[in-house]
Amino acid sequence: MHTSGKLGLVLGPVLFLIGSNLPFVMVSEQGDAVIAVALWMVVWWITDAVSISVTALLPLILFPLLKIMPVADVGANYGSPIIFLFFGGFVMALALEKVKLHKRIALNIIRITGTTPNKVVLGFMIATATLSMWISNTASTVVMLPIAMSVIGLLIHDKDGFTKNDRNFALCVMLGIAFSANAGGIATVIGTPPNSVLIGLLENEYGIQISFVKWMVMGVPFSALMIAISYGVLTQWMFPNKGLHFNASKQVIASELDKLGPMTGKEKMVLGIFGVTVFLWIFRTLINAIFPELGLSDTIISMMAAIALFALPYNWAKGDFILQWQDTSKLAWGILILFGGGLALAKGMTVSGIVDLVANAIAMSEISILFTAILLIALMLFMTELMSNVALVAVLAPVVAGIAIGLEVPILYLLIPVTLASSCAFMLPMATPPNAIVFASGHIKVHQMARAGLVLNLIAVCLLIVMFQYVVPFLF
Repeated sequence: MHTSGKLGLVLGPVLFLIGSNLPFVMVSEQGDAVIAVALWMVVWWITDAVSISVTALLPLILFPLLKIMPVADVGANYGSPIIFLFFGGFVMALALEKVKLHKRIALNIIRITGTTPNKVVLGFMIATATLSMWISNTASTVVMLPIAMSVIGLLIHDKDGFTKNDRNFALCVMLGIAFSANAGGIATVIGTPPNSVLIGLLENEYGIQISFVKWMVMGVPFSALMIAISYGVLTQWMFPNKGLHFNASKQVIASELDKLGPMTGKEKMVLGIFGVTVFLWIFRTLINAIFPELGLSDTIISMMAAIALFALPYNWAKGDFILQWQDTSKLAWGILILFGGGLALAKGMTVSGIVDLVANAIAMSEISILFTAILLIALMLFMTELMSNVALVAVLAPVVAGIAIGLEVPILYLLIPVTLASSCAFMLPMATPPNAIVFASGHIKVHQMARAGLVLNLIAVCLLIVMFQYVVPFLF
């Protein structure tokens, strides 16, 4: 364990003990206890003292002991419908990966976009973003990296060696993959964990539901715009590769597709289940209007897909199914627990009066709504460079809701841009798993990622402010 981890391991419980035994009351007895628990969790989350998922289990022990909430009420957060929506999404991602359908989709997108250097970069970015909408950004980056490395390998071993143009191309491909993996997840509810934390908080605490389609109407354009800007910044401004020509990338893509062979029956079956699921998500409200007794929800649809992948036999005679339960050993169970911990912490902040206190304090101050929005968006975006974006949203989202109530602004107007900001960390290798994975390729230096990332971070802040002012009020 690194030094900060060791320090955090001790500092978290110490701050908790100090916070829960103050000689005076800051909020209320319950409120002070929740703040103490939040301090412990934040310290462990920031310092990586233990796994972020283990930290998320603390409310299960501490909330009942501190008389904040009974254990049954705390536990209900870990079994919230939104967690099962995400579970279904994870199972679909597992199936896509198991039958290698995700790789086939990615390769075909790159093949279609063309093989001139900048078109190859664009192909990689579109393919990565498309995958990130449905599978984790880590998995989509891991799929794209070896394909990208083989294309870059052709340039390293060509006649003129590895020139400055070649290096710039390699940089554009690697950073393009990381940035589009981060931005691609914004497009759907299941694309990135912070989206689900927000949806869960809105349903649990405020009874507000955002459907899969409603989110995509907002998320897809923002995601596409962010990827287009990233492409422009990388290829036209930061790392241009003027005069670079190569045709061999076409051969790499073709040979990778040849290795996959023709589409298998299992791939077709997974594609069929995936297609039906997306269709039901898109037309859910229409189906419910025609058949009101059905009462379909995004979670029910997601779970239907998950169970189908385990229960529909691919080969009846052999008893062969797409997924076996042992496949779930690769499932991101820790993220599901992390959601639960975030929802439990949010619930604690609400029942103990912290959110009301923040709301009242803001209501009494003469603070400008726009200035508050800018401050919160920038704070979230730059803090997420240093700590887990899911953990950060779990801690800050309830507070932001309180601020919105205090400013008498609909909570969605503030919560959505601030949550999206948590997925726009482009500057540092440790900010997101895609950044770390491409950094490990050896083709990127920290200062190069930081330079391009800072520009994109600032552009993202501007776009999110526009979203706060015009887009979210228009849609919601």
